[in-house]
Amino acid sequence: MSVHSASGVVAWSDTDASGRFHYSAAYRWAENTEHAFYRSVMPDIDIGRFPRRATAAAYEQPLRAGDSYTVRLDVEHVGNSSIAYTWTVVGPLGVCVHGEHTVVHVDAEGRPAPLPPALRERLAANAGRA
Repeated sequence: MSVHSASGVVAWSDTDASGRFHYSAAYRWAENTEHAFYRSVMPDIDIGRFPRRATAAAYEQPLRAGDSYTVRLDVEHVGNSSIAYTWTVVGPLGVCVHGEHTVVHVDAEGRPAPLPPALRERLAANAGRA
């Protein structure tokens, strides 16, 4: 079960010289979906407190400017201060990208800090339900 999903349309600025979406666009779309999830749980959350620790993506098929897509964000693991997500970008012809990333919640000094309780509850309810 997806913890959050978001849809969009590939913008011309998301493409490279080949006319296909640039690999970095998938990361932006996934990150925007993640941030929308955080805001749905805690509207006043400080999104800057969740830097990336690791990322990976595998590209299955291209998207072009004007194509619609949906990003499905799933919770893989919830730790004390970290969250591991998997995500999928689906276009008109099926899965385009499989990705994953891990974030660490940090305090004002940039040190790992426990996840906010409201976020932890929502994440724990969805962990491993991809």
